[in-house]
Amino acid sequence: MKVIKARPSVHRPLTEDMLDAAIQRGEARQASSLHAVSVSFEKPSLVIHFEDGSGVLLPVNQYPEFDGFEAGDYEGLTVGFAGTALCHEGKNLDVSIAGMISANPSLMRMAASVVASRNGRQSSAAKSEAARANGKKGGRPRKTDIAP
Repeated sequence: MKVIKARPSVHRPLTEDMLDAAIQRGEARQASSLHAVSVSFEKPSLVIHFEDGSGVLLPVNQYPEFDGFEAGDYEGLTVGFAGTALCHEGKNLDVSIAGMISANPSLMRMAASVVASRNGRQSSAAKSEAARANGKKGGRPRKTDIAP
């Protein structure tokens, strides 16, 4: 068994600069991700609404976390953890929204397709330089069939 010794804690007084830096990090983290603002149940799916007006329907039969739920239990679902989870206090349930979306194969296929399409349109300085160099040589070289 490996023993790890505790280090003495270093107490530093909280300064205005440290507080401002922490607030900026939190604002940047919040701006970079989508946060849910509400959830509703429209049989047989949960409808999760996001702050930008978009939403997603997730069929509850695909998630074992909701196996013991009755129709009235879905009304007790709330959005928690700064818009990143669905919570039900009576059922002691906290489920990550990102986890639910990533567990849905069709949503993940669509997300992969969107990301691939978006990444394919991006051009880097190296790609631009290679395209210019190929253009000076007369364009992309033709493929040649080489017999084995």
